[in-house]
Amino acid sequence: MRGVGGEDVEAIVLTLKLAALSSLILLLLATPLAWWLAQGRSRRRAAVSALVTLPLVLPPTVLGFYLLVLLGPDGPIGQLTRQMGWGLLSFSFTGLLIGSVIASLPFAVQPIQHAFESLGRRPMEVAATLRARPLDAFFSVALPQARAGLLTAAILSFAHTVGEFGMVLMVGGNIPGETRVVSTQIYGHVEALELGRAHTLAAGMVLLSFVVLLMLARMRRGPEARVAL
Repeated sequence: MRGVGGEDVEAIVLTLKLAALSSLILLLLATPLAWWLAQGRSRRRAAVSALVTLPLVLPPTVLGFYLLVLLGPDGPIGQLTRQMGWGLLSFSFTGLLIGSVIASLPFAVQPIQHAFESLGRRPMEVAATLRARPLDAFFSVALPQARAGLLTAAILSFAHTVGEFGMVLMVGGNIPGETRVVSTQIYGHVEALELGRAHTLAAGMVLLSFVVLLMLARMRRGPEARVAL
């Protein structure tokens, strides 16, 4: 069985970079969106919630196809980026990052939304009676109490980005050093009948998935254990 080669290491580094950036961007985007979904009163909440959840039920290739159309030379985003002198985002790391953020959005929004919903309105009302501004109350009251949801969102977003394949292949392709991540590297090894190298990378993915699930299980048991004590 062959070990991890230079191209494999390059794919692993690129995957970790993509997952880290996606998770950071998702936390910044998902937190205010989750707060609005959890605490807002707009009639549009149901439609926005369905739109956010859509990547969970769509085949990744369908999501990747429409992103490719949008980012491509004939798509509105592709035409805009070309006019701005940025070139096309399809089959680039930036395009892959955009696709990863969209594909993992529900994995970030839902845990944070549940954390905010479990918080209820009472803490914010108390903060308002103490003359705290809404923004101050959000950062000093809501966010600290939702930290478990934020951490869960970061872990799930990171893990999902690492394991994504269909959307990655559609939007980013399999360009060495640019868009070739671990999932597409495994696919390339299997196509080339390099099953030993594919097994090494696949085993690493299995191990990562197990560690993620173990961390989430321990996080969920933490509050129960403290109550039992």
